[in-house]
Amino acid sequence: MKTLPLGNTDLTVSRLCLGCMTYGEPQRGRHAWTLPEESSRPLIKQALDAGINFFDTANSYSDGSSEEIVGRALKDYARREDIVLATKVYFPMSNLAGGLSRASIMQSIDDSLTRLGTDYVDLLQIHRWDYNTPLEETLEALHDVVKAGKARYIGASSMYAWQFAKALYTADRHGWTRFVSMQDQYNLIQREEEREMHPLCQAENIAVLPWSPLARGRLTRPWGETTARTASDEYGSTLYARSEENDGVIAQRVAAIAEARGVSRAQIALAWLLAKPVVTSPIIGASRAEQLADLVKAVDIELTQEEIAELESVYQPHHVVGFE
Repeated sequence: MKTLPLGNTDLTVSRLCLGCMTYGEPQRGRHAWTLPEESSRPLIKQALDAGINFFDTANSYSDGSSEEIVGRALKDYARREDIVLATKVYFPMSNLAGGLSRASIMQSIDDSLTRLGTDYVDLLQIHRWDYNTPLEETLEALHDVVKAGKARYIGASSMYAWQFAKALYTADRHGWTRFVSMQDQYNLIQREEEREMHPLCQAENIAVLPWSPLARGRLTRPWGETTARTASDEYGSTLYARSEENDGVIAQRVAAIAEARGVSRAQIALAWLLAKPVVTSPIIGASRAEQLADLVKAVDIELTQEEIAELESVYQPHHVVGFE
């Protein structure tokens, strides 16, 4: 497994990050498709065996049970110093109102550390922008979490570039810990982050960690085909409810290049992301062993400039979705 530094930190991460939203007790969350612990553990072990050292979860995934499952599995299968563990704060929990107030952040990190069974996380990310809390309150609280040794670094996710720039400037002005990563929606049929967010991240040496790199599976199967998860994924349906006419053409081109190379569509879609200098580690999800084994192979695929142009040339502007 290839690796890269996480932005300007001393952390080294695998070129693929295992997203752990899939792992969580179904009865404790809003997603019927999540896997209980006995089904999740073998996949986490498989990821480690494949060289993945970067694991991303959130306090809100399955109301905390994702953190519990991931924490126990990593404790059993890996040394803490060998992995990079990331979680998030923002969305409400059964015992937490949510948001990015000082009280919410302080309670959330303590609860997350308990569920994960660790003294610290490597990366604490704000899951969304909080319009109801002063930015200074949020940033100072995150700074205090880092100073207390409960998180090594902080990251952000899905916001406007002007908001991220304001957060970086405000942290610098006060001497507070600044964000080192941006987790945003980025794939072949949703490339709006290329306009402002990614140039900002490249200029500031911010690691980009794309979520939904396969467009919720839409780039991995015939266009319009659905799955059980697609049918029950209410949030996912909002992300791609307003697809453009050429999205299907892009998916067809992914399929054609994959067929010509004798690899899967998922590998081509991921290889395109990995070819972008601003991208550090796309966040992949896997619910089956063969699926995870397939995705890992994308790291070794190098697309030609002609193939990249073929994939990109018909893209049309999209509405920004995934945040407000």
